[in-house]
Amino acid sequence: MNTAGLILAAGESKRMGSPKALLDFRGETFLDRLIAVFSQFCAPVVVVVGHDAAQIQSGVKNPERVVFAENKDYRLGQFSSMQCGLRAVPECAGGVLFTLVDHPNVRPSTVEALLDHPALLAIPSFQGRRGHPIYFHHDLIAEFLALPPDSQAKFVVNRHTADIRYAEVDDPGILSDIDDPAAYRRLLETA
Repeated sequence: MNTAGLILAAGESKRMGSPKALLDFRGETFLDRLIAVFSQFCAPVVVVVGHDAAQIQSGVKNPERVVFAENKDYRLGQFSSMQCGLRAVPECAGGVLFTLVDHPNVRPSTVEALLDHPALLAIPSFQGRRGHPIYFHHDLIAEFLALPPDSQAKFVVNRHTADIRYAEVDDPGILSDIDDPAAYRRLLETA
């Protein structure tokens, strides 16, 4: 069974001041970079847009690689965008590889490590710290969708702590959460 990719790019990017999906990193946008990595392993790659949806969609270099899902209720929060994206995942997908657009520095080898050994949940770890992307089996989609849209994914994850497989990876990019200009400067300094 194939794995679907799910990238959230629906937020307002208030702290950053401009859409994080369109920020440049190593000559491509955060979103294009993640699409390129995910599309090596996932089909389809679902990108959830909301705030600045048209601008983000028009900024994608290879739109044929993705399925866009628009969360008209993005103001309800990140979890509502995750649910919007999960509704676009095909029934035949065996699992979902999930990340936020503000984690652009993930290596393909990390994705491979997450998908190599099937688990109900697989989370990458670098030097003992958990990061993104996260893999979860198709069976968990219904649990995520059953929660209210203003909830949090951690409620489902916490129900299944015994089923989590941690994949230790040599990839500090799993920890790169680029939420504000200072974090973006630090990321560019490492490039």
